Amino acid sequence: MRFSIITPSFRNSAWLKLCIASVADQQGVEVEHIVQDSCSDDGTQDWLPADPRVRPFIEKDEGMYDAINRGLHRATGDILAYLNCDEQYLPGALARVRDFFAAHPEIDVLFGDAILVDEHGTPLSYRRMVLPLRAHVRLVHLNTLTCSTFFRRSVLNRGHFFDLRWKVIGDAAWMDGLLRAGVAMATLPEPLAAFAFTGANLGASSSAIEEMKVLRGAAWKAVLAPLLSWHHRWRKWRAGAYASHAVAYELYTKQSPDRRESFSHSLLGFGWPHHLAAEKTES
Repeated sequence: MRFSIITPSFRNSAWLKLCIASVADQQGVEVEHIVQDSCSDDGTQDWLPADPRVRPFIEKDEGMYDAINRGLHRATGDILAYLNCDEQYLPGALARVRDFFAAHPEIDVLFGDAILVDEHGTPLSYRRMVLPLRAHVRLVHLNTLTCSTFFRRSVLNRGHFFDLRWKVIGDAAWMDGLLRAGVAMATLPEPLAAFAFTGANLGASSSAIEEMKVLRGAAWKAVLAPLLSWHHRWRKWRAGAYASHAVAYELYTKQSPDRRESFSHSLLGFGWPHHLAAEKTES
Protein backbone atom coordinates (compact mmCIF):
# COMPACT_ATOMS: atom_id res chain seq x y z
CA MET A 1 0.00 0.00 0.00
CA ARG A 2 1.20 3.48 -0.87
CA PHE A 3 0.37 6.40 1.41
CA SER A 4 -0.36 9.96 0.33
CA ILE A 5 -0.18 12.55 3.11
CA ILE A 6 -1.44 16.07 2.40
CA THR A 7 -0.28 19.07 4.42
CA PRO A 8 -1.92 22.48 3.88
CA SER A 9 0.55 25.23 4.71
CA PHE A 10 0.47 28.97 5.21
CA ARG A 11 3.04 30.93 7.22
CA ASN A 12 4.04 27.97 9.40
CA SER A 13 7.61 27.42 8.26
CA ALA A 14 9.12 26.21 11.55
CA TRP A 15 6.25 23.84 12.34
CA LEU A 16 6.11 22.57 8.77
CA LYS A 17 9.71 21.38 8.99
CA LEU A 18 8.84 19.21 12.01
CA CYS A 19 5.73 17.84 10.34
CA ILE A 20 7.70 16.86 7.23
CA ALA A 21 10.37 15.15 9.31
CA SER A 22 7.74 13.04 11.11
CA VAL A 23 6.41 11.74 7.79
CA ALA A 24 9.82 11.23 6.18
CA ASP A 25 11.15 8.90 8.88
CA GLN A 26 8.24 6.44 8.82
CA GLN A 27 9.79 3.00 8.39
CA GLY A 28 8.65 0.11 6.19
CA VAL A 29 6.09 2.03 4.12
CA GLU A 30 5.93 3.79 0.77
CA VAL A 31 4.76 7.35 1.24
CA GLU A 32 4.46 10.57 -0.74
CA HIS A 33 4.07 13.81 1.19
CA ILE A 34 2.30 16.56 -0.72
CA VAL A 35 2.64 20.06 0.74
CA GLN A 36 0.18 22.65 -0.53
CA ASP A 37 1.60 26.02 0.45
CA SER A 38 -0.44 29.15 -0.18
CA CYS A 39 2.52 31.36 -1.18
CA SER A 40 3.77 31.84 2.38
CA ASP A 41 5.92 34.92 2.94
CA ASP A 42 7.58 33.67 6.17
CA GLY A 43 10.59 32.00 4.57
CA THR A 44 8.84 28.76 3.57
CA GLN A 45 9.48 29.41 -0.12
CA ASP A 46 13.20 29.70 0.57
CA TRP A 47 13.56 25.99 1.44
CA LEU A 48 10.37 24.05 0.60
CA PRO A 49 10.89 23.75 -3.19
CA ALA A 50 14.30 22.15 -2.63
CA ASP A 51 13.21 19.67 0.08
CA PRO A 52 13.52 16.20 -1.54
CA ARG A 53 11.24 14.59 1.03
CA VAL A 54 8.08 16.24 -0.30
CA ARG A 55 6.13 17.09 -3.44
CA PRO A 56 5.73 20.86 -2.95
CA PHE A 57 3.07 22.95 -4.65
CA ILE A 58 3.21 26.68 -3.99
CA GLU A 59 0.06 28.36 -5.24
CA LYS A 60 -2.74 30.54 -3.97
CA ASP A 61 -5.81 28.68 -2.75
CA GLU A 62 -9.23 29.50 -1.33
CA GLY A 63 -8.42 28.30 2.17
CA MET A 64 -7.31 25.17 4.01
CA TYR A 65 -9.92 22.82 2.55
CA ASP A 66 -9.22 23.96 -0.98
CA ALA A 67 -5.52 23.24 -0.35
CA ILE A 68 -6.38 19.77 0.96
CA ASN A 69 -8.60 19.03 -2.05
CA ARG A 70 -5.85 20.12 -4.42
CA GLY A 71 -3.46 17.74 -2.70
CA LEU A 72 -5.98 14.90 -2.74
CA HIS A 73 -6.53 15.34 -6.48
CA ARG A 74 -2.76 15.09 -6.99
CA ALA A 75 -2.30 12.12 -4.66
CA THR A 76 -1.34 8.72 -6.04
CA GLY A 77 -1.61 6.66 -2.86
CA ASP A 78 -3.97 3.89 -1.84
CA ILE A 79 -4.30 5.23 1.72
CA LEU A 80 -4.70 8.97 2.27
CA ALA A 81 -4.63 11.41 5.15
CA TYR A 82 -3.95 15.03 5.89
CA LEU A 83 -1.63 16.31 8.55
CA ASN A 84 -1.52 19.96 9.59
CA CYS A 85 1.79 21.78 10.03
CA ASP A 86 1.61 21.66 13.82
CA GLU A 87 0.91 17.92 13.95
CA GLN A 88 3.22 14.91 13.67
CA TYR A 89 3.04 11.17 13.18
CA LEU A 90 4.58 9.05 15.91
CA PRO A 91 7.27 6.52 14.93
CA GLY A 92 5.82 3.47 13.19
CA ALA A 93 2.34 4.99 12.84
CA LEU A 94 1.95 4.42 9.11
CA ALA A 95 3.13 0.81 9.30
CA ARG A 96 0.44 0.08 11.91
CA VAL A 97 -2.18 1.74 9.71
CA ARG A 98 -1.04 -0.29 6.69
CA ASP A 99 -1.27 -3.53 8.65
CA PHE A 100 -4.76 -2.69 9.87
CA PHE A 101 -6.09 -1.91 6.40
CA ALA A 102 -4.46 -5.04 5.00
CA ALA A 103 -6.18 -7.15 7.66
CA HIS A 104 -9.55 -5.39 7.30
CA PRO A 105 -10.38 -4.87 3.61
CA GLU A 106 -13.97 -4.03 4.51
CA ILE A 107 -12.94 -0.85 6.39
CA ASP A 108 -12.57 2.42 4.48
CA VAL A 109 -11.84 4.94 7.27
CA LEU A 110 -9.63 4.38 10.32
CA PHE A 111 -9.28 6.52 13.46
CA GLY A 112 -6.29 6.12 15.77
CA ASP A 113 -5.61 7.59 19.20
CA ALA A 114 -3.64 10.81 19.61
CA ILE A 115 -1.51 12.52 22.23
CA LEU A 116 -2.11 16.20 22.88
CA VAL A 117 1.10 18.14 23.51
CA ASP A 118 2.17 21.71 24.17
CA GLU A 119 4.43 23.72 21.86
CA HIS A 120 7.50 22.06 23.38
CA GLY A 121 6.19 18.49 22.89
CA THR A 122 5.33 17.96 26.57
CA PRO A 123 2.31 15.64 26.98
CA LEU A 124 -0.99 17.22 28.00
CA SER A 125 -3.62 14.55 27.39
CA TYR A 126 -4.28 11.15 25.83
CA ARG A 127 -7.26 11.06 23.48
CA ARG A 128 -8.84 7.71 22.67
CA MET A 129 -11.03 7.82 19.60
CA VAL A 130 -14.51 6.35 19.39
CA LEU A 131 -16.49 6.01 16.19
CA PRO A 132 -18.38 9.19 15.29
CA LEU A 133 -22.16 9.21 15.11
CA ARG A 134 -23.89 11.51 12.66
CA ALA A 135 -26.28 13.10 15.15
CA HIS A 136 -23.42 13.86 17.54
CA VAL A 137 -21.24 15.34 14.78
CA ARG A 138 -24.05 17.60 13.56
CA LEU A 139 -25.41 18.75 16.90
CA VAL A 140 -22.44 18.69 19.28
CA HIS A 141 -18.97 18.42 17.72
CA LEU A 142 -16.66 16.22 15.69
CA ASN A 143 -15.11 13.83 18.19
CA THR A 144 -12.26 12.53 16.04
CA LEU A 145 -8.93 14.17 15.24
CA THR A 146 -7.81 14.52 11.65
CA CYS A 147 -4.15 13.95 12.58
CA SER A 148 -4.96 10.29 13.30
CA THR A 149 -7.57 9.73 10.57
CA PHE A 150 -6.78 7.65 7.46
CA PHE A 151 -8.96 6.60 4.53
CA ARG A 152 -8.83 4.53 1.37
CA ARG A 153 -8.82 5.95 -2.13
CA SER A 154 -12.29 4.46 -2.57
CA VAL A 155 -13.58 7.30 -0.38
CA LEU A 156 -12.40 9.82 -2.98
CA ASN A 157 -13.66 7.65 -5.82
CA ARG A 158 -17.12 8.00 -4.28
CA GLY A 159 -16.76 11.79 -4.48
CA HIS A 160 -16.04 12.59 -0.82
CA PHE A 161 -13.83 15.65 -1.15
CA PHE A 162 -14.13 18.67 1.16
CA ASP A 163 -17.01 21.06 0.54
CA LEU A 164 -15.52 24.53 -0.01
CA ARG A 165 -18.66 26.24 1.25
CA TRP A 166 -17.30 25.52 4.73
CA LYS A 167 -14.25 27.60 5.59
CA VAL A 168 -13.75 26.46 9.20
CA ILE A 169 -15.76 23.30 9.99
CA GLY A 170 -15.05 21.41 6.78
CA ASP A 171 -13.86 18.40 8.80
CA ALA A 172 -17.24 18.02 10.49
CA ALA A 173 -19.16 18.51 7.24
CA TRP A 174 -16.92 15.97 5.48
CA MET A 175 -17.46 13.43 8.26
CA ASP A 176 -21.20 14.07 8.17
CA GLY A 177 -21.16 13.18 4.48
CA LEU A 178 -19.23 9.96 5.10
CA LEU A 179 -21.62 8.90 7.83
CA ARG A 180 -24.65 9.74 5.71
CA ALA A 181 -23.20 7.57 2.91
CA GLY A 182 -22.62 4.64 5.25
CA VAL A 183 -18.83 4.50 4.77
CA ALA A 184 -17.38 1.65 6.87
CA MET A 185 -15.24 2.92 9.77
CA ALA A 186 -13.14 1.47 12.59
CA THR A 187 -10.84 2.54 15.41
CA LEU A 188 -7.30 1.48 16.25
CA PRO A 189 -6.69 1.94 20.01
CA GLU A 190 -3.05 2.94 19.63
CA PRO A 191 -1.46 6.42 19.59
CA LEU A 192 -0.59 7.35 16.02
CA ALA A 193 -0.09 11.12 16.09
CA ALA A 194 0.64 14.16 18.22
CA PHE A 195 -1.67 17.17 18.15
CA ALA A 196 0.01 20.39 19.28
CA PHE A 197 -1.47 23.45 20.94
CA THR A 198 0.45 26.23 19.23
CA GLY A 199 -1.73 29.28 19.80
CA ALA A 200 -3.71 29.35 16.55
CA ASN A 201 -6.78 27.40 15.49
CA LEU A 202 -9.76 28.27 13.32
CA GLY A 203 -12.03 26.03 15.35
CA ALA A 204 -12.05 28.56 18.20
CA SER A 205 -13.25 31.42 16.03
CA SER A 206 -16.66 33.05 15.81
CA SER A 207 -16.81 31.84 12.20
CA ALA A 208 -16.72 28.24 13.43
CA ILE A 209 -19.62 28.89 15.78
CA GLU A 210 -21.69 30.44 13.00
CA GLU A 211 -20.93 27.64 10.56
CA MET A 212 -21.90 25.00 13.13
CA LYS A 213 -25.26 26.73 13.53
CA VAL A 214 -25.84 26.35 9.79
CA LEU A 215 -24.74 22.70 9.80
CA ARG A 216 -27.10 21.92 12.67
CA GLY A 217 -30.06 23.28 10.77
CA ALA A 218 -33.32 23.77 12.69
CA ALA A 219 -32.81 25.40 16.07
CA TRP A 220 -35.01 22.86 17.87
CA LYS A 221 -32.45 20.17 17.18
CA ALA A 222 -30.09 21.82 19.67
CA VAL A 223 -32.40 20.56 22.43
CA LEU A 224 -31.05 17.08 21.71
CA ALA A 225 -27.43 18.12 22.21
CA PRO A 226 -27.28 17.40 25.99
CA LEU A 227 -28.68 13.89 25.47
CA LEU A 228 -26.23 13.23 22.66
CA SER A 229 -23.36 14.48 24.83
CA TRP A 230 -24.24 12.08 27.61
CA HIS A 231 -24.58 9.21 25.14
CA HIS A 232 -21.21 10.07 23.66
CA ARG A 233 -19.62 10.09 27.10
CA TRP A 234 -21.10 6.68 27.84
CA ARG A 235 -19.61 5.33 24.60
CA LYS A 236 -16.24 6.84 25.51
CA TRP A 237 -16.39 5.24 28.95
CA ARG A 238 -17.11 1.83 27.39
CA ALA A 239 -14.14 2.31 25.05
CA GLY A 240 -11.78 3.13 27.93
CA ALA A 241 -11.36 6.74 26.85
CA TYR A 242 -11.44 7.99 30.43
CA ALA A 243 -8.60 5.79 31.61
CA SER A 244 -5.13 7.20 32.24
CA HIS A 245 -2.26 5.93 30.10
CA ALA A 246 1.44 5.46 30.52
CA VAL A 247 3.00 6.92 27.38
CA ALA A 248 6.46 7.10 25.90
CA TYR A 249 6.92 8.74 22.52
CA GLU A 250 9.33 10.72 20.37
CA LEU A 251 8.70 13.99 18.55
CA TYR A 252 10.61 16.58 16.58
CA THR A 253 10.67 19.93 18.37
CA LYS A 254 11.85 23.41 17.52
CA GLN A 255 14.73 22.77 19.92
CA SER A 256 15.47 19.44 18.18
CA PRO A 257 14.29 19.73 14.55
CA ASP A 258 16.65 17.09 13.14
CA ARG A 259 16.26 14.33 15.71
CA ARG A 260 13.23 13.13 17.64
CA GLU A 261 13.20 14.04 21.31
CA SER A 262 11.91 11.51 23.87
CA PHE A 263 8.95 12.22 26.15
CA SER A 264 7.11 10.10 28.68
CA HIS A 265 4.38 10.26 31.28
CA SER A 266 3.53 7.54 33.79
CA LEU A 267 -0.17 8.39 34.10
CA LEU A 268 -1.41 10.72 31.38
CA GLY A 269 -5.02 11.76 31.80
CA PHE A 270 -7.78 12.14 29.23
CA GLY A 271 -8.97 15.69 29.93
CA TRP A 272 -8.96 18.41 27.33
CA PRO A 273 -6.51 21.17 28.36
CA HIS A 274 -9.11 23.85 28.99
CA HIS A 275 -6.51 26.48 29.83
CA LEU A 276 -5.66 26.33 26.13
CA ALA A 277 -9.25 26.16 24.95
CA ALA A 278 -9.00 29.59 23.36
CA GLU A 279 -6.30 28.22 21.12
CA LYS A 280 -7.77 24.90 20.01
CA THR A 281 -11.30 23.66 20.46
CA GLU A 282 -12.16 20.18 21.63
CA SER A 283 -12.72 17.48 19.06
